[in-house]
Formats: sequence, structure tokens, C-alpha cells
Amino acid sequence: MRCHPLAALLLACAPVPASSWADAWLPVVEIAAGGGTKGPWRQNDSRYDYVDDGTIAFTQDGKLAVAWADQARKEVLLQLRGADGRALSAPVDVSRSPDTFSWMPRIATSGADTLHLLWQEIIFSGGSHGGDILYARSLDGGRSFSRPVNLSASRAGDGKGRLDRATWSNGSLDIVAHPGGAVHAAWTDYEGSLWLARSPDGGRRFGAPRRIAGDAARPARAPALAVSADGHVYLAWTVGEDADADIRVAREDGKSVLVGAPGARADAPRLALDRAGRLHLVYLEGAGKGPAVIRYAHAGSDLVFGPPRTLSAPGEGVGAPQLALDADDRLHVAWDTPPHGLRYTVDAGSGFTPPLAVPGSADAGRNGSQQGLLGRKLAAGDRLVALVNSSLAPSQGSRVWLMRRRLPPG
Repeated sequence: MRCHPLAALLLACAPVPASSWADAWLPVVEIAAGGGTKGPWRQNDSRYDYVDDGTIAFTQDGKLAVAWADQARKEVLLQLRGADGRALSAPVDVSRSPDTFSWMPRIATSGADTLHLLWQEIIFSGGSHGGDILYARSLDGGRSFSRPVNLSASRAGDGKGRLDRATWSNGSLDIVAHPGGAVHAAWTDYEGSLWLARSPDGGRRFGAPRRIAGDAARPARAPALAVSADGHVYLAWTVGEDADADIRVAREDGKSVLVGAPGARADAPRLALDRAGRLHLVYLEGAGKGPAVIRYAHAGSDLVFGPPRTLSAPGEGVGAPQLALDADDRLHVAWDTPPHGLRYTVDAGSGFTPPLAVPGSADAGRNGSQQGLLGRKLAAGDRLVALVNSSLAPSQGSRVWLMRRRLPPG
């Protein structure tokens, strides 16, 4: 499905007033702090000293699992926090690899105490770019993790999403877990392939990864996963080397569709499935040198998407979107507006609210991940939505912090 940009604007649903959702942002919570050093890239001998790449998920009992990269230690850390932001445990070193950089983590949850963590490990195996996809799981709610397993073990530069030969984003990976036990991990590599690996038993073991799409001429990038209540898996991605790239959305039965406007590059998709089986999609879209916008569309079980809506303000200048559904199936969307922090909107069933500036989401340093725009910063639970951000101020310091918003009853 393609929709002309003008048609998308004309067909967009009218937003509901922001006053119908009283502002309820809670105080900012500091998660981690580090140095302000990012020296020249010298592979794993680089002199890096900063914290970065914050990501977040709600556990089934309402706790917050927050993960981030500590570049000085070359590790991915995870910490449990209460809904009030209070630390419930010391940070856990999940990656346990002080000789190689670990960054851009993703968290998935399944069962009362099971957490799954996926990240990009900068292992050089003789290819043109370093990178492998590593996985670990916790069976005690995030207080300890299994020894990491290398799911990709290739020379292709796994975790890189290539736009062109000189430009790519790290963190081109995703993970989703079903309460029934299956775990799915997706990633792309610098050479262009999109891979999908499946564990049938809750992350205990994974089968060999399957190549889904992509090649050197049309490299796949920015995969996003969603799983339905009955276990059906959906996968979205886009491609590089194409100024007219569309979002590809595929179902495990092989059906796939294209979403995007002619003459515009669609990028950074995010997926979510609600309890009624509707598939929600947000993505970044821009044409030429003009500012990009945030688009939203949804489809039923037939995988037919309606006309996309534009959620961001005209000319705002936006980064990648974030997407989450809360316990009442309300849809939450956020996005970067460099250098002005994050914007946020919610659809509680009658249309999206006008975008709100997230209080405390901007810092004096360079905001957002140093590895590109593909991080995951948003989670929604029961009566609470949470966002994380990071910043680096050269020679001054770096930080990762948490923002929360209280939600009204559904």
C-alpha cells in the first residue's frame, strides 16, 4: 500500500484535545552517569568513556527493567527499578565481555520472572565490519543472567543497518517473546541480509538463523518484531541504497506488503499488536532534503493498512519514532526532536492527542544514542508510561535518565 503524502494529511484523524489527558509527568530519575570522552574509532582499542543506549521494559509485575551501555567498561548493564523509579537491585553486568564493546540492548519479557536481552557485540571476525548478535536471559526477574550466547557468529558485521556504503546505524536488531515460550530475534548485517532466529523453549536454545531478505544492492535495515496472543509473528524492515524505500511488513505465513509514499524514504519502523489483533505501525519518512515526519498506520488480520496519518508537526525536524501499547491497549508514540528532547502523543481510542514535549527529556549534550537512531526508549504498562534518554557532553560527562507519566484509568 502506498499513500500520497497530501492524501495522508487530508485523511488523518483529527487529534483530540490535550486537555482530555491531564499532564501527569513525574520527576526525572537518574539511571547512570559516566565520563565525556569519545575518542577516534580504533575498533576495540578506542578510548571511550560514557554511558549510552538506554532501553526499558515493564516486567509482568509492574517493575521497570532498564538496560544501557557503559562504554568505559565495554559492557551492557541492566537494573531493576520500581514504578516509583527507586532502584531495586544493583546493576547487573549482562554482557561480561570487557575486551569488546557491547551496545544497543533490547529487552523482551515473558512469564513472571523471565527477561530476554539482545545486544550488538563488536567482535571482529575478519569481515569488513565488526559485529555479532548476543543473547542472554534471566529467570529471576533480572537479578542474574545466563552466560551470553552468540546467535549470529558471522563475519558480515551483524547489527548494522546500512543506508549506503558510508552511512549505517548500529542497533539494527530486535527481539520479541511470547508467554507460551517462543522467542524470536531479528537483525541485519552490513552486507545487507536480514536474519531471524527462533527459540522454541523460552531462550534455552535457538535454531540456526534464517535469511529472510536483503542483499548488497538493497540492504535490509531496522527490523521490528511483534507477536500476537496466539503466537503469530510479524516482522517489519526497510532498505538502504534507495531514496524511495518503503517499509516491508511480513507475516510468518509469507504474506507481505509495502507501506510508504512515492518519492520518499521510509525508515525506522516500530510494530505493536493489540488484543483485538490490529497491527500498529509507526515509522519515519522524508523526501529529499526536506524535514522528515512521523507516520502512523494500522492493519487488521488481512494485513491491509489504511492511509497513514502524520503525527509530528510540519517542519519540526524529527528522529526515529517509538511505539508501545499499555495494559488497556492505549497506543503511545514518542519521537526525538533533536536537539529539543522527546515528543509524545497517545491515542486512547478517539484519536491522537497533540504532541507534548516530554519534560526533562533534553540535555545540554548530544542527546540520543551515539550509535545511531535505532534505539528503543519507550515502554507502557499498567497506569504508567516510561521513557529513557541519554546524552554525551564532550569533556564534561554523560548520563542516562528515566521519565515517567502517570496514566488515567482505561
